[in-house]
Amino acid sequence: MEDLFDKIKRAHSDESDEFYTEERCHILELYNSAEDRTHSIARARVEPGVTTAWHRLINTQETILVLSGEGQLELIEEHIYPLSKGTVVKIPEDCPQRVVNTADEDLIFLCFCLPAFGDQCYEDLE
Repeated sequence: MEDLFDKIKRAHSDESDEFYTEERCHILELYNSAEDRTHSIARARVEPGVTTAWHRLINTQETILVLSGEGQLELIEEHIYPLSKGTVVKIPEDCPQRVVNTADEDLIFLCFCLPAFGDQCYEDLE
């Protein structure tokens, strides 16, 4: 049983760890381990009226879960999906995407990436 508990990974993030990106959103890494590249979890926060940069995640699938706020997810410049609390969207790997906050409050969502997000998988398309 000790081997099983040795494999359990635990992470803790503090609000002060949130950082602003060139993509025009705030990110708080909740789980992204150098020892475990199978997946990562981050919280994204897009301010009112902001549209994030067009980008894609190379060889990385992303699923988002909206926690609060409203907006839209644009994929491949043609498909628009409304976002609100409880919305879940699976974004295929290599798919151009951006998020638009259409409300007067922050749009906050979780990003689950498979495999784990890293700088090498992010491509700015602007």
